[in-house]
Amino acid sequence: RKNISAHYDLGNEFYSQWLDKDHKQYTCAYFENESDTIEQAQRQKLDLVCRKLQLKPGETVVEAGCGWGGFALYAAQQYGVRMRSYNISKEQVEFAREKARRHGVGEDRIEYILDDYRTIGQDNRTYDKFVSIGMLEHVGPENYKKLYDIIAKVVKPDGLALVHSIGREAPKKMDAWLEKYIFPGAVIPSLAQMVTPVEEKERPLFVQDVENLRYHYALTLDHWSARLQKHKKEIIARYDEAFYRMFHLYLEASAAGFRYGGIQLYQLLLMNGYNNSYPLTRRHFFTGTRSRAASASNGNGRNGNKSGGRVVKKQSARKSGASRGNAGKKAGSRKAASRK
Repeated sequence: RKNISAHYDLGNEFYSQWLDKDHKQYTCAYFENESDTIEQAQRQKLDLVCRKLQLKPGETVVEAGCGWGGFALYAAQQYGVRMRSYNISKEQVEFAREKARRHGVGEDRIEYILDDYRTIGQDNRTYDKFVSIGMLEHVGPENYKKLYDIIAKVVKPDGLALVHSIGREAPKKMDAWLEKYIFPGAVIPSLAQMVTPVEEKERPLFVQDVENLRYHYALTLDHWSARLQKHKKEIIARYDEAFYRMFHLYLEASAAGFRYGGIQLYQLLLMNGYNNSYPLTRRHFFTGTRSRAASASNGNGRNGNKSGGRVVKKQSARKSGASRGNAGKKAGSRKAASRK
């Protein structure tokens, strides 16, 4: 708890100056194009996670390490799920609760809980899905088995879990400078360290999919660093120049690490049991991600219309059909081609 507080309780205002404005995501974004803004890319990351988990209205989702609550709010509004999100950072939990209230999302849809992830399941609750974005780095390899035991216990049969974490190409100690000044107590795992505890068990938990978003994190860090530099004067005034230089160095060095230094970003999708109805291909991971994320940015979530992001596709299809009917086959073909 002390280690988490040292990094994440630096002040909500500080992080708001350089993270994305919409969801305040301090984890790797997902770029469909390198020209995407950080706001677009973070929405696309949230939607990618929701699609990998196959979220459906009315499902229950438990989250270990919720940050400022961005994923929980997005999933509740856009996919109609009920979230129960754990975090041990008091500042982050208070921020998340207040933002949910401002958006009219009550505790019947999202519960932000100020507690350790290791208490998940102690009340014998079960959930349809489990998610953890950017927490594993703070858990420590000695606790990975405990985390997977929790997942196997609380996720219903045939349910899914997603673990999103920075990783390494091989097991190594944390960089001494980063551990001392930025992430005390953190450990960056290799893929083998993440997967082996899943394999060394008797419980029916299996690896369904692994994706590496390494370069996406380099792009994410570029955006963060650029925004941090824009607020240099305010940050120095609030903290001091040494703090600013330390944080700027951390962001720049991390970007280089993801580009050239063997640092990875893994999304590990787990299945609790033999779900033979899961889609045969990975196409659902990617199809329509941008349209739903764009819908979320325009406020067309489940608070605004009951069908969420899917309504965008239906409206688009009706409009394209009308344009083809009115303008003729040739004009319609040109418009269809431009949409692709």
